[in-house]
Amino acid sequence: MVNTTAVLLAAGAGTRLGRGPKALLVYRAGTLVEHAAAVLRDGGCSGVAVVVGAGAGEVAELSGLAGCRLVPNDDWASGMGGSFRLGVAAAAAGNNVLVALVDQPGMSAALVARLITAHRPGRITAAGYGTHDQPGGLHRGHPIIFDSELAARAAATSTGDAGAREFLRANPELIDLVDCRDLSDGADLDTDAELYLLDGPSG
Repeated sequence: MVNTTAVLLAAGAGTRLGRGPKALLVYRAGTLVEHAAAVLRDGGCSGVAVVVGAGAGEVAELSGLAGCRLVPNDDWASGMGGSFRLGVAAAAAGNNVLVALVDQPGMSAALVARLITAHRPGRITAAGYGTHDQPGGLHRGHPIIFDSELAARAAATSTGDAGAREFLRANPELIDLVDCRDLSDGADLDTDAELYLLDGPSG
């Protein structure tokens, strides 16, 4: 079985939320970035590369990131695209690449494990969550697992704040959507309206 390297995107300044870098927000007994890294390891990832930018010095001092590879993005303000490229480049050669966002407290080890188990060679595997527009339907969310070759192709087209969005939009036939509605709603922590996520259960 091919190993999976997790790329945890944690470089943003959290400007829209206005509470400093989201990676450093207090969650449970530590911070969001420490929680996410632990979930990725516990879910079966063979390594975790944490892309850091805003607050990088403070993130580097967190004890919960021992064993993770910290990948600095000095140009973090230009958007997620650069962080995605750096993270993919830092993944172990030949490994599948799982891309996760630091601001999803609902991501659990069980969810990560489900995606890794479902992933097929030469494919992209994405978590699927409920949608208000289509009752009973699914919309694509994170985490997303890329075959190593597809990760490199997606990184090559990644610009600005789009990350892999344009590559995914252009290649829908490569994507396997895995129903994760029983494990999470896939919500991101972007504004004060989502601060409730810091109080909710997560496993």
